[in-house]
Amino acid sequence: MHSNQPVYAAGAPLENARAAMIMLHGRGADAESILAFAAEFKQTGIAYLAPQAAMHAWYPNRFNAPIAGNEPWLTSALEKIASLLEHIHTVGLPPAQTFLLGFSQGACLALEYAARHPQRYAGVFGLSGALIENGDQPRTYTGTLAGTPVFLGCSDVDAHIPADRVTQSAERLRGLDAEVTLRLYPGLGHTVNEDEIRFIRDTLENVRRDA
Repeated sequence: MHSNQPVYAAGAPLENARAAMIMLHGRGADAESILAFAAEFKQTGIAYLAPQAAMHAWYPNRFNAPIAGNEPWLTSALEKIASLLEHIHTVGLPPAQTFLLGFSQGACLALEYAARHPQRYAGVFGLSGALIENGDQPRTYTGTLAGTPVFLGCSDVDAHIPADRVTQSAERLRGLDAEVTLRLYPGLGHTVNEDEIRFIRDTLENVRRDA
């Protein structure tokens, strides 16, 4: 479903980059829209890759719907991330130098991938998202994120992502040994704010090739 969709790029060429970032757009959006955030981070030496979801959605139903209703789209979306990580690794950038970033549905996907495939990533940024888990039932995750910095930012009254699911996600990711920063913004709405951009920018500044 998503495997043959295009991947857009910005920033440094992968072979010369000090780090890479996989950027996952939200429902109804496109890869180019999430890729535009790269300019806001004001970084050099970062390779940004943004895959396009088929029909502009990674899975058809809400993130907290029963999981069966989001298959096989969800599995295909997770496989798309895995294939990109493998490609990035072939040019010498391991997961420890690769960031996962997503907004809304893309944030849910990024967080879920990291939780299902725990290892040391350069960082994971979930903007207005939460773990998919098992839809409407908690999922058991095992393994360790080995101190991966994870940022969760969301409105406390987001119409799409309940604040309690964001808080629960933070707890589950801490249980996988992630270094979690959780910020709930009063009355923000379903969007990205300057505080989130600044946090990401500061995190990107600290990564170096062969770190």
